[in-house]
Amino acid sequence: MPQPKFARESMTVMTEMVLPNDTNTLNNLMGGRLLHFMDIAAAIAAQKHSNRIVVTASVDNVSFAEPIRLGNIVTMKAQVTRAFSSSMEVFIEVWAEDIPAGVRVSTNSAFYTFVAVDQSGRPIEVPAVVPETDEEKARYDSALRRRQLRLVLAGRMKAQDATELKSFLNQD
Repeated sequence: MPQPKFARESMTVMTEMVLPNDTNTLNNLMGGRLLHFMDIAAAIAAQKHSNRIVVTASVDNVSFAEPIRLGNIVTMKAQVTRAFSSSMEVFIEVWAEDIPAGVRVSTNSAFYTFVAVDQSGRPIEVPAVVPETDEEKARYDSALRRRQLRLVLAGRMKAQDATELKSFLNQD
């Protein structure tokens, strides 16, 4: 089994400028382009954690809270929250910044799941995550519920077997 790694070791910050080819007819960053940026940043975090080639397995709900405009600087911060046998959950946060105006806003966040693979494309074991901060611990603790929900929604787990998810939903 690979040696466990601290969550902070996977921290990845990626910055892009929104250029004309990235925008729609309203001069806002196209959603698909943002998802492309987010996938790259999250994949880098997963690769840093696993030291392996990774493939995207799933992306949780992504809501577009604020438009990102032409000329804005987009900053993405991604970090592995928890690892399972060959998969890793990565949390990513996105901000848009209008540097001349001095305005920075949170625009998106999402959880991505990646699977580490060997050179033949077969899943391979990844290190466990060691959370340190309160925020890292909270994301680590809730990751199993999110994983079970993903598996139930994908038809890969029966709802009655999702014990963490059931106990969370049955809270009084």
